Amino acid sequence: MATISHSSVAFTGATASDLFRSSSSGVPLKALGRAGFRTKRREFAVTAKLRKWKKHEYPWPDDADTNVKGGVLTHLSHFKPLKQKPKPVTLEFEKPLVDLEKKIIDVRKMANETGLDFSDQIASLENKYQQALKDLYIRLTPIQRVNIARHPNRPTFLDHVFSITDKFVELHGDRAGYDDPAIVTGIGTVDGRRMMFMGHQKGRNTKENIQRNFGMPTPHGYRKALRMMYYADHHGFPIVTFIDTPGAFADLKSEELGQGEAIAHNLRTMFGLKVPILSIVIGEGGSGGALAIGCANKLLMLENAVFYVASPEACAAILWKTAKASPKAAEKLKITATELCKLQIADGVIPEPLGGAHADPSWTSQQIKLAINETMDELEKLNTPELLEHRRLKFRKIGGFQEGIPIDPKRKFNMKKKDEPVAGSTSNVELENEVEKVKQQILKAKESSTTAPEVVMNEMIEKLKREVDHEFSEAVKALGLKDRFAALHEEFSKVNSQDQLMNPVLMDKITKLKEEFNQGLSGAPNYANLKYKLDMLKEFSKAKTLSESNDKTTTMKQEINQKFKEIASRPDIKEKMEAIKAEVQDSGASNFEDLDEELQEKIVMMKKEIESEVTNILKSMGLEVEMVKSKAKELSGQTSYFKGKMDDLNEEINNKLEDVINSSDLKNEVELLKLEIAKAEKNPDMTSKSKIEALEQQIKQRLSEAINSSELKAKHEEILEEIAEAIKSPEGLDGSLKNEHPNEDTSKHDESRVEVNMGANRSFA
Repeated sequence: MATISHSSVAFTGATASDLFRSSSSGVPLKALGRAGFRTKRREFAVTAKLRKWKKHEYPWPDDADTNVKGGVLTHLSHFKPLKQKPKPVTLEFEKPLVDLEKKIIDVRKMANETGLDFSDQIASLENKYQQALKDLYIRLTPIQRVNIARHPNRPTFLDHVFSITDKFVELHGDRAGYDDPAIVTGIGTVDGRRMMFMGHQKGRNTKENIQRNFGMPTPHGYRKALRMMYYADHHGFPIVTFIDTPGAFADLKSEELGQGEAIAHNLRTMFGLKVPILSIVIGEGGSGGALAIGCANKLLMLENAVFYVASPEACAAILWKTAKASPKAAEKLKITATELCKLQIADGVIPEPLGGAHADPSWTSQQIKLAINETMDELEKLNTPELLEHRRLKFRKIGGFQEGIPIDPKRKFNMKKKDEPVAGSTSNVELENEVEKVKQQILKAKESSTTAPEVVMNEMIEKLKREVDHEFSEAVKALGLKDRFAALHEEFSKVNSQDQLMNPVLMDKITKLKEEFNQGLSGAPNYANLKYKLDMLKEFSKAKTLSESNDKTTTMKQEINQKFKEIASRPDIKEKMEAIKAEVQDSGASNFEDLDEELQEKIVMMKKEIESEVTNILKSMGLEVEMVKSKAKELSGQTSYFKGKMDDLNEEINNKLEDVINSSDLKNEVELLKLEIAKAEKNPDMTSKSKIEALEQQIKQRLSEAINSSELKAKHEEILEEIAEAIKSPEGLDGSLKNEHPNEDTSKHDESRVEVNMGANRSFA
């Protein structure tokens, strides 16, 4: 600044105001430079101070190129187009994709160097890359979405504004002496519709981030936004805010200047503005720093944006005392766009391209533009009272509460109780989609010859159990049996705590209540949901049991095959087998009957020795072995006949057992046995073990008496006699090595079969 005290040019008869009118005086102010002027009129002096402007301080630089996309208005901000593309940044979970990209580049380089045609390989790798990209970004975890929202190359507020607006003029200053660069405001037009834009602005590199304070506003930034809100409300411009901040800048100076007051003032003011307000979360929206420009009629979020009251790292540090638990915290906080839409905090999700918004910023901007136009078309149909009520109800409906209900003193707690997992909140459609996903995973695992995803299946079964329990509880409430169930549960708990046997009267009460509940269950409002979820639970439980059985079967087969190999590879067995083979070849016989008796006896003895070894090994594994020799063709009719008879007898025995089990006396004993087993698991002692053994003995005795009834016993003896007669007959099951058809190969009819019956502790399917 220069102070002019000596006059070099005299202006006779001119006033001070005339001197500043360059058009009338003919002397431009810039031409005066450092020259001073003074006019004496009745001994009155005027002194002027001229500011020396720095180069490019004016927002319109001298080297502005009028051909730049967006025109010279682009240069109204320091946010100029970068001269070079930002360096690619690879997130941790994207590294498998980078490996595929490198392979594609290497193959293309090889094709260029050698001149060979690798188009098929390149196409295959590109398809594989696109499929991997799709699979990765469809199943993103919450913490992965947080990392995408913080991506250094993610398009910022001004990137989107310059893409979606026809014209944009940035407005500066809070009219209190400061212009916060972390919040940018301005007027722009979208398809001829004038709007007020404001949003958090992050930098695209380190230098810009320092200048923009990493998108964390000070109180001056919120007061600048407040001034523009008043301006838009006065002129009737709709307001569009873009949220992308980790939170308000929480340093000592900001607190001294009233950070909390500035945010609170914005919150109160936005609820009273008479123009439509739309907020869009384009990155991360942190705490009150995001909410200060986010009290809108509608809140939209980009697909990979997050909106939270505390960052996952801060939440993990508070609850788990380590920031390493941030993935768990991100999942529990429900901060993603889809979760917030379910909670009715966000009103819609704007799609992003695969790879995130930074993969195709212009396409993302066009999706934002479409969302803005659709939302404004909807909001502008509302008159002012409806618009204000719409905004109030948006925030009023968040969460659930009831007023005017007195709180039971017993339910008052000094500290908040641990939240129980919410069950029954899943609709049938969502549950069906989850079940379908689990089935697809199991099928893929089977196709790739890997083990089925047991963890996923177990989690699904547990979830279905919770859903079924919830539906049963709702049915109990609907049928008006809740109080009776609660009273019986309390009585049962007392008996259980006192470690006593259950009173038969209590057992009768429980049985009657069960029967009453089962009779009225079909009339419950949620009976269809209960039946649907129960059927799904049965299906998954059956699949799990079958999978476990198959696993045991496969393991058992592998063990048996290994034992067979060990027997066959034993030196003594191998030597005897080779000797017998040599003797058979020397004899020149074509079938077993042509061999001499001595060689036949050797073969039979060798076979018995191998069978004995196999039997001993299988018995050592806890298996019961029955050696049977059958003639496949001649005895198939007899086998099927006896099998049918045995099946009928087994079915009759099972029906008899069911009748006995369903009787009230035995049912009570089974319930008592279950109770004692449950007690023994918690507090194992000799008394409980003896009670369990006694009850088991009583139940076994009752079942044995039912099976040994005269009618069943007679049928069993009749079948045994028929089998004995068939064995004694010349064409029966006599185990003869004699071949009825000498012209056919003996191996087709003389087949040895090992039937393996598992013991009580093993099963074989």
